[in-house]
Amino acid sequence: MKPAPTLLRRPGCLLLLATALAARPALAQQSTAPAATVKGSGRLSGTITNAKTGQPVEFANVGLLDAAGKIVNGGACDDKGQFTLGNIGAGSYKLSVSFVGFQTRVVEPVVFAGPDATVNLGAVALTPTAQQLGEVKVVGERELVESKVDRLVYNADKDLTNAGGSAADVLQKVPLLSVDLDGNLQMRGSGNIRVLVNGKPSTLLASNLAEALKQIPADQIKSVEVITSPSAKYDAEGTAGVVNIILKKNNLEGFNGSTNAGISNRNAFVSGSFNQRRDKLGLNFNLGTNPFYNLARTVSRRSEFLSDTTQSQLLQQGRFTNLGIGFFAQAGLDYDLTPKDALTLGVQGNVRGFSNDRTQATSYDIFGQSAGSSRLLLRDAFDRDILTKDRNQNLDVNFGYTRTLGKPKQELSVLALYSGFQGNSNYRLDQQRAERLDYREASFNDNHNREITLQTDYVHPIDSTRTLEAGLKSILRYVDSDYRISADSLDGRGLVTVPERSNRFGYDQYVYAGYASYGFQVGKKLSFKTGARLEHTRINGNFISTGSSLETDYTNLVPNLQAAWDVTPDHKLKLSYTRRVQRPGIFFLNPYINTSDRRNISSGNPGLDPELTDSYELGYNTFIKKSSVTVSAYWRQTNNAIESLARLVPGNQLLPTDDTTRVLYTTYLNLARNAVYGLSAFGSTKLTPKWSLNGNVNFYYRSVRSAALDLANGGGMFNMNLNSSWQFEKGWSAQFFGFFNSRRVELQGRSSGYRIYSLGVKKDLMDKKASLTLMAVNPFNGQLAFRNELETERFAYTNNSFFYNRQLRLTFNYRFGKLDNGPARPKKSIRNDDQKQGDGGGNG
Repeated sequence: MKPAPTLLRRPGCLLLLATALAARPALAQQSTAPAATVKGSGRLSGTITNAKTGQPVEFANVGLLDAAGKIVNGGACDDKGQFTLGNIGAGSYKLSVSFVGFQTRVVEPVVFAGPDATVNLGAVALTPTAQQLGEVKVVGERELVESKVDRLVYNADKDLTNAGGSAADVLQKVPLLSVDLDGNLQMRGSGNIRVLVNGKPSTLLASNLAEALKQIPADQIKSVEVITSPSAKYDAEGTAGVVNIILKKNNLEGFNGSTNAGISNRNAFVSGSFNQRRDKLGLNFNLGTNPFYNLARTVSRRSEFLSDTTQSQLLQQGRFTNLGIGFFAQAGLDYDLTPKDALTLGVQGNVRGFSNDRTQATSYDIFGQSAGSSRLLLRDAFDRDILTKDRNQNLDVNFGYTRTLGKPKQELSVLALYSGFQGNSNYRLDQQRAERLDYREASFNDNHNREITLQTDYVHPIDSTRTLEAGLKSILRYVDSDYRISADSLDGRGLVTVPERSNRFGYDQYVYAGYASYGFQVGKKLSFKTGARLEHTRINGNFISTGSSLETDYTNLVPNLQAAWDVTPDHKLKLSYTRRVQRPGIFFLNPYINTSDRRNISSGNPGLDPELTDSYELGYNTFIKKSSVTVSAYWRQTNNAIESLARLVPGNQLLPTDDTTRVLYTTYLNLARNAVYGLSAFGSTKLTPKWSLNGNVNFYYRSVRSAALDLANGGGMFNMNLNSSWQFEKGWSAQFFGFFNSRRVELQGRSSGYRIYSLGVKKDLMDKKASLTLMAVNPFNGQLAFRNELETERFAYTNNSFFYNRQLRLTFNYRFGKLDNGPARPKKSIRNDDQKQGDGGGNG
């Protein structure tokens, strides 16, 4: 395996433009609020704090009023409670400070003796208002979807149709994302996504993303962030972008929490969250369980062209039942050593197990053709009963320390993470011919994945318009997969290990990275952020049973640039370029050969190289009264894309005892150039004070070509969703969600589109301390059909899967405790965005 080349290509004119503009003198910071009516160059600054705890109040609103009570300047504090207002002329003013959960305070007089005076108010304390949960009345609520400068935020806790679901159900509703019927996640048509939980990686997500998303209860999710153009601070992994799932955690003083329970014809759940915060110490706990049950059936056909005169037909029909249960637990602690020093400690664990009971009928016929007619040459028909059992567990432990230094926003953080995953998957099959048992087989696969991460980050504000960020990071990964196949030919020896189909694979990966990022403003309307990340990767792999090994190392320079132009306060343009790296994870590397279906065999490939992708994006955002619209055009290109490849091979190449048939073998290879050109749009509006509507549509063209195989495919695709909510009188509310995904183009074929829709009704109870939600998922469709097609010169294959997805769900939620706004604490988290995860789907 050859080392991947070092990548030093520049992003071109964009980077040169940013460098030239950075050399210009920095201008004084300008407030994003309306300009002062009294011209001047005076500056007003201060820090908004909690009168009870002395801690900063993040994002509080400040407004400077003249003697007539007219606002002349204003804005919002940063996440440290600090604010600065400029362009203030001489005179006497008053400052109004407000925030939800606090009493509004007016500071007066604020006197500017001259046009260039500087006034620092120091700490301005706000008094919190403590109320019982049932008495809280929120005046300003977050939108369901928020469009920010560098990301889209879907506030999952505001969507009542999420009740009782999993993270996979939540992500279906997030703009720019799609989740297929197998749970595979994609962003703008690409499965190359790095998924984080609370800004941190997890070996649970790295092993099999589709299964992992089913283990996170929806009621534990606060919001989901979608970042399409990550800066140099993020790991270079994730060619399509980064998805950050933020779990619920509040900053409320005292003891409070919630309990949730629900039941449906497909699953059930019980969960609880508990929070205790007093002064400098905060504790939080979440735990829950979710049993589940699924049904499906499949029909697949394959035609093989063996020669000019012979052809084979394979027909397989099956049904399966999934039955399992999962457990989820999380605990967190944060403590303020001093007003400038904060510690965080978190532990998160998952345990999940399920059984898949499948029956499959197979018939394989070979026909000969001559003189315009065909005759049957061979028929092989058998039935299989296959019982698969899977159990996995995951533990993440993270520690963080943040030190706020002398300047506003100047801070140093040190972070550490340990993440461990252990999985066990095995199957046992019985094969019958003519209703008589003639073969047995058993498979055992144990795999382990451990990660140790150390990271330090430093943020240095040079002045009010320029900021420098830098950091170092090390990721140490240790992966082990032990797989064994045992066969029983009913000769009296019982199950006997097959050495040719058994092995143990060890894989160590070490990533060392450093980054620097520079952000600056040019005038009032232009801002830039440019940077680069240097990553060095070392890989050691060993097939312990056979004694073979592989070693490689490579270095990647990953530049990026973001430019933003505030055309007017309500119209913004954004241009970005980034290079991303996609390292294959254990799902793609695991050489375990899955032979539970002897006609369709699959395995990973430990010899895969990382993907390298260049991404360009131009975005436009506008606000019109109560509506917002975001439109983005993007281009993503990968020249060594990892694609799944299916081909016919002699049966004895993979099954030593089979010398009469050919099997369809699927694995992963670096073999294609993959380009995606797309246009996406998102919009949200309030049609009436009680009726809100938002939606997203994404059109893109995918071109995938493999020169080595002389294969090419391409086509246009789209996906869209619509979310609408209504607020009625007396605590009633309703919500509708619909999603449609078009067909998908792969290197060797196509997969069909699908649709999902749901309707939920909610009733608040007990002075809004409790709620009852009834939801229907796909109520007018008994099943969802999903079709895959593969076609080459040698064979044609179709697979139809039918999922029984109709669901009726009833959930109950109860909240208890006392509300009192707690302090905003500086938080940092580790983001390991650097591995291609097992989404099970194709790549974009």
